[in-house]
Amino acid sequence: MQESAAGQARMLLESLPYIRKFHGKTVVIKYGGHAMKDEHLKKSFALNVVLLKYIGVNPVIVHGGGPQIGQMLTQLGIESHFREGLRVTDDATMNVVEMVLVGRVNKEIVNLINLHGGSCVGLSGKDGWLIKVRKLEMVLTREDAPPEIIDLGNVGEPVSVNAGLIETLVQSGVIPVIAPVGVDDEGRTYNINADTAAGAVAQALGAKRLLLLTDVAGVLDPEGKLIETMDLKEASQAIEEGVAKGGMIPKLKCCMEAVQSGVEKAHVIDGRVENSLILELFTRQGIGTEVCLKR
Repeated sequence: MQESAAGQARMLLESLPYIRKFHGKTVVIKYGGHAMKDEHLKKSFALNVVLLKYIGVNPVIVHGGGPQIGQMLTQLGIESHFREGLRVTDDATMNVVEMVLVGRVNKEIVNLINLHGGSCVGLSGKDGWLIKVRKLEMVLTREDAPPEIIDLGNVGEPVSVNAGLIETLVQSGVIPVIAPVGVDDEGRTYNINADTAAGAVAQALGAKRLLLLTDVAGVLDPEGKLIETMDLKEASQAIEEGVAKGGMIPKLKCCMEAVQSGVEKAHVIDGRVENSLILELFTRQGIGTEVCLKR
């Protein structure tokens, strides 16, 4: 009993320098993947967020909801189509995306964190012009074919974030939970990739950290070993050389852009690990891959 208590005390003391470093700072967290589906992990995530707030860190949550959207589209008989990992979003699909992300998933997360001691407010990018977007123009280039222009429909990329609105909530002791739905100058609604939205929010806030929760350990080297730290040059090489593959490529690019825009470090972490946020921020070794400007 005494040895166990002493071990817990040592862990708390070891975390003190990290708690001091993050006190009063903003951390933007993209919440998605298995951590949003497993009941035990959902509770762990909520408790981690509440703990961050209680020790003086300012968490801002941006969430996904792809599986929930897909499930609702199937129930309504609407086919899902993807190009380069992004959902093709026609008007009918956009209605479902907004209904699921804003009306269901967002409020479930708010309720979950509130139940565990937090004080949350749910927002979408349409509230207070929070995330203004333009239609995403995607051009696919291949060596053996001319460039292909891909029309993704109502898929947008952020052009501005109303940081003042978020900061007002944070200063009031509230944890903002943001659904990745944005609006253009004409009031048209767009779906935004959640990683991209989180990166834009982190940049606008000058966040100390951006954390992307995923369903993998992080960026792995060719031998399958976790790469714990990468600078911008190493991250770029990982993409060019095929070390980063599939869905990890846009996540790594999101991290790189955030760091280039003033976020101190960006992290890709395994949301399937219990207490992943606390382990990454407040322990020496961390659990994922961190991307920094320069080593």
